[in-house]
Amino acid sequence: MQKNSRPPIPRQKRKKRNGRFILRAIIFLLLLSVLGGACYSSYRYKVPAQLWESLIPIPEGEKVSVVIEQGMTASQAARAFEVHGALERGTPSELARWMVKFGLDRKIRAGHYSVVPSDPWNIARQLRTLKPALLKAQVLPGLDIFALIDSLESQDRKVNREAVSNALMKNANYPPKLLEILKVLPEDEYTRAAFLMPETYMLVDRTADEIVNVSSTAWWNHWGEFITGHKLTSRDVQEASIVASMVEREVLHDDECRRVAGVIHNRLRRNMLLQIDATVVYAWRLKGRKLTRVLYKDLEVDSPYNTYKYPGLPPRPICVPGVEAWGAALDPEFNDYLYYVAGRDGYHHFGKTLKEHQANIRQVRSER
Repeated sequence: MQKNSRPPIPRQKRKKRNGRFILRAIIFLLLLSVLGGACYSSYRYKVPAQLWESLIPIPEGEKVSVVIEQGMTASQAARAFEVHGALERGTPSELARWMVKFGLDRKIRAGHYSVVPSDPWNIARQLRTLKPALLKAQVLPGLDIFALIDSLESQDRKVNREAVSNALMKNANYPPKLLEILKVLPEDEYTRAAFLMPETYMLVDRTADEIVNVSSTAWWNHWGEFITGHKLTSRDVQEASIVASMVEREVLHDDECRRVAGVIHNRLRRNMLLQIDATVVYAWRLKGRKLTRVLYKDLEVDSPYNTYKYPGLPPRPICVPGVEAWGAALDPEFNDYLYYVAGRDGYHHFGKTLKEHQANIRQVRSER
């Protein structure tokens, strides 16, 4: 017997070692078959098999935002990803094909999509699990044209005075039926702003054009049936916009809107000066001065908006009216009141005669 010869391996250990070898061989063959199947699927059908796809991680890194607009086809959406720099190592047509294969052409919605720039297949993979984000834009009631522009500008840096002015003056941004009723919208942004519905909107792209479009469409959707049903003329609607703007700025509590609108109509019928403080504030605003309180000396401002000096309605609306103010202007309360004065709680005391009005003023002053 040689000194360096190894002792024989026990039969039990040999069986165990052989078993491990056979198990490894089976696992290897299974992985090989899966890999082969995935490769064949990729070659034969041009689509990675589901298992093969799950083994490849979705790209990570810095994302870019891509805007998909309402009604875009798969080809148009794919082109948008290229334009925004999200598509790498591929073409929009390839991305469109992947979107169709994944069923995204029927499911993709308008909005902002944040994706990691990649090839067409990986872009489509990301889109399968993404939900679009929308941007919030607010049109607030009671804002004059200057405050409206400041408000919209603060919400998005793309919106500035020139953009808002251009958007308001563009007829294409308004519903065709509204333009038909009004014949021709007045050629000034001050009047046109009155036909924006104050609301919070969720937009695909927060541009001035889109804000004017959706808010004027919302206005028409709310009031169009009333206007057509009552056969209101262009003049009726434009005068209502002025009355609504004054009601909006004069009234704190919505349940008084129709009553105040009734007072305005009563004074107009009697050829009385309207004597509305809000119009005086606006007159000074046009001159570059902000008033927080109207004093007797402020009533001397020479402006057609000074309803203490000039009879009838002001030439244009003084702000963006809200729903309640518009409703009051279109359907004012029938009453005999000619005067009102605001109390400490914001509610008004109404009077039918000058004597009643003076008594209300004394009462208000005593409350203070």
